Amino acid sequence: MIRFSRAVRPLALLAPLAFLAAPLPAQDIAQERPASLQGEDETPWLYEGSNVPVDREWKFGELPNGLRYAVRENGVPPQQVSIRIRVDAGSLHERDEERGFAHLLEHLLFRESKYLAAGQAIPTWQRLGATFGSDTNAVTSPTSTVYKLDLPAADDAKLEESFRLLSGMIREPVINAANVAAEVPIVLAEKRESGGAARRVADARRETLFAGQRLAVRSPIGTEETLTGATAQALSAFHRRWYRPEETVIVIAGDAEAERFARLIEQYFGDWQGEGAGGEDPDFGDPVAPDEAMGDPPVGETRVIVEPDLPRNYTYAIMRPWRPVEDTIVYNEGLLMDALAQALINRRLEARARGGGSYLYAQVQQDDVSRSSDATFVSFAPLSGDWATALADVRGVIADALASPPTEEEIEREVAEFDVAFKALVDESEVAPGARLADNLVEAVDIRETTASPQTVLDVFRGMRERITPEALLARTQALFEGDVLRSVYVTPTIGEADNAAIRVALMKPVTADNSARLAASDISFDDLPPIGEPGLVAASGPLGLFEIEQIELANGIRAQLWPNDAEPGRVSVKVRFGSGYRGFAPEDAAYAQLGEIALVSSGVGELGQEELDRIATGRKLGFDFAIEDAVFEFAAQTRGQDLEDQLYLFAAKLGMPRWDVNPFIRAKAAASLAYESYSTSPGGLLNRDLDFLLRDRDPRFATPDPSALETTTPEGFRAVWEPLLRQGPVEVIIYGEFDRDEAVAALQKTFGALPPREPIPAAAEARLPGFPQGGDTTVLEHRGDDNQAAAVIAWPSGGGVDDITESRQLEILTQLFSNRLLEEMRERAGASYAPQVVAEWPVDIQTGGTITAFAQLKPEDVPTFFAAAESIAADLAANPPSADELNRVTEPLRQLIRRASTGNQFWMFQLAGATYDPRRVLAIRSLLADYSQTTPEAMQALARRYLTSRPGYRVAVIPQGQELARGGAAQPSVTPSGR
Repeated sequence: MIRFSRAVRPLALLAPLAFLAAPLPAQDIAQERPASLQGEDETPWLYEGSNVPVDREWKFGELPNGLRYAVRENGVPPQQVSIRIRVDAGSLHERDEERGFAHLLEHLLFRESKYLAAGQAIPTWQRLGATFGSDTNAVTSPTSTVYKLDLPAADDAKLEESFRLLSGMIREPVINAANVAAEVPIVLAEKRESGGAARRVADARRETLFAGQRLAVRSPIGTEETLTGATAQALSAFHRRWYRPEETVIVIAGDAEAERFARLIEQYFGDWQGEGAGGEDPDFGDPVAPDEAMGDPPVGETRVIVEPDLPRNYTYAIMRPWRPVEDTIVYNEGLLMDALAQALINRRLEARARGGGSYLYAQVQQDDVSRSSDATFVSFAPLSGDWATALADVRGVIADALASPPTEEEIEREVAEFDVAFKALVDESEVAPGARLADNLVEAVDIRETTASPQTVLDVFRGMRERITPEALLARTQALFEGDVLRSVYVTPTIGEADNAAIRVALMKPVTADNSARLAASDISFDDLPPIGEPGLVAASGPLGLFEIEQIELANGIRAQLWPNDAEPGRVSVKVRFGSGYRGFAPEDAAYAQLGEIALVSSGVGELGQEELDRIATGRKLGFDFAIEDAVFEFAAQTRGQDLEDQLYLFAAKLGMPRWDVNPFIRAKAAASLAYESYSTSPGGLLNRDLDFLLRDRDPRFATPDPSALETTTPEGFRAVWEPLLRQGPVEVIIYGEFDRDEAVAALQKTFGALPPREPIPAAAEARLPGFPQGGDTTVLEHRGDDNQAAAVIAWPSGGGVDDITESRQLEILTQLFSNRLLEEMRERAGASYAPQVVAEWPVDIQTGGTITAFAQLKPEDVPTFFAAAESIAADLAANPPSADELNRVTEPLRQLIRRASTGNQFWMFQLAGATYDPRRVLAIRSLLADYSQTTPEAMQALARRYLTSRPGYRVAVIPQGQELARGGAAQPSVTPSGR
């Protein structure tokens, strides 16, 4: 086992590589302690009124002007600093005429401020190594606006500059008529792109469930009327009212001393003073039942929403007023009891659905929503138009939970699950990413509660075990379903299926408790399961050729990579690659691919069906993710060293003795059929459904099966297709993390080593490689969403395989250059699209199939403008090499992205997948960082000529049903139908 000290562990994985950056020099911190930093003998501002143990990793402070902060040292990933600036102003703080202002102001802060010229925020952060949209971003919610920066390679100069820029953005944005005129179209584009059926349902659900409260009519995106009517004067007034030090909290977690962060906060925000009178928090309101409401709790507002292209969904909520709490240990014990109660009900609801119930899924969830309501939500999806039976079935399961206490066996099961999850957080706390820690503390501020260390959470949970009794859980369950008013929303594709009165009456009907979903208490042990076969022998072992990774070949031909390391304490990552992937499906069997992604794992292994798989995982950390790639299938899981053998057993048993339960297939088929029509409700949905199919030259294997194709599938056909696929092709098991090497080898011998030799992949499957359509004409798809929504795609083929892996990485630089220019043209200049982008794909397991794809959502009349802009940018990249600054804005964020990602096992697992069969993948690692971050303008120009202008791009336009494709711009495409 490799052992590193905590200080250097996150860097250890990169140490053998020549491109490892030298660690930052130690900072001279022989300075006075920041005056605003609270001492160990003081109660931090976040913990006032609480007896929850203070998480001493955080240091808290408050400036004389009222600004509060929390800072901590955190080296994950190394050299990164995560900064969050939270302003206590969201859409609920807006006046009627200001709806959307909090979000619009967020945009304006990025457009121009004291130290950032107009339009320079994105390129400036890129030059500092931060990727726009992921490393630099902001979020406006009903209760706050949070500005986020994850700054890589954060040396003194970068930190100083970042704080200077952020202080200018928050304190002194440039709010003038020109900037407002530039940003309003971008916000309207964002609003348009999130519109359609899903937005209508979300708005209607919010209006109904929160009737009478501000939340009902205040979406953060605002209204078209208030946005188009926004003026610089009105927005400046909103900024003065809410962007004030007393309304601001700064949270920082990063690879430097906490005192250093505190000094920077004092330096750049200490002299900040608000102008004029500050805002007064409005009354968010309480949920109140109408006078005529009846029942217990009284049934209030109900609503039936008819959306022809959306699947059925029913939500009802028991609403209670939200109030600030005393965040004590007792209060948190109550929250944990509530979580256990919900887990018990949800497990029963799932069991009822699995057993052939009237609904596809159902879930109970308590939530404190936007400091407006404390609510218990019940949501489910009826399988048919008989929503009343589904409602009665769901309520029957809940009624049983309200009438009778759970069994000790049920409680033990949920307690074991919670304990494993909380213990895992403790084990992994040393490598918790700073960004996640900062986000968690910001969330605590938002809900007006404290934050606790993982050890405190585990201690509190274990300390309350004796009080987790059937009677106590029954009482907490009953409280979850008590409230001031019950409201409901039913979404259906069919007119006349229900009305508001019918929904109301159904909710007031007496309920018969249904105890059939209570789970049996029989225990299942891995020790009692049949062996997969005779344990196999290790035929060969040796170094993989990188780090201390060992490669092993078992006697049956199965190969493995083993890398014991403690870079991620308590965690073991496992991946199993096998078989043929999409190549294995004949065109006539294509529908079974998607069904397999949903149902293959849940159809069981050996003697274990769905319920048994859940039960046997109790008290363990096991996973079972499944994915289909171009040329390989993959199982994946996060587990622990003590559970590794059991995890390997489950994976190997799926290959060696699969089970074929019928119900998971039936459920997957119903889910796929119900979801199909919903894809047509927006341009983005239609592209999610059809783009892979179109870019692979209409290869049926990549089509989303429609209801008619699904109707022809059967459980027998499912097994006939998948059973041979599980037996075919090579297998590679990859195990990275904190585990014992010898124990892992023994477990491999007993599991994968016990499988019979693998069957070869048929020659017909080997030959099935994806194609690419001819460019020239435009394929037109028609969606059934809003008339102002459209999307456009233009794509070019690239390549695949390991031989040209360096070129694929250089293509990533080219596509980022392309993406920056497209963003500048379509968003910043034209205001036509919120987030246009260009992406590159290059499959490594096959020699073809890669693409370069540019995409944007926009108005229908702007589709030709997009095609013209994309083709013009492509032509310019081929004709003229980019500038050095333009290249640096791409290569520096990519360099930092690679360095940060390479501190985790998942990164290396992805890079080295397949390396036991293809040693070239090991060699390709040597040039990894250089390939992504070092190039020349001339190399980019040559790649653009080869891939972007050597043949016409393939164009797809998605426009509203009944409209014609607009003409104009440089592109004058002829139109062809979608052919689906």
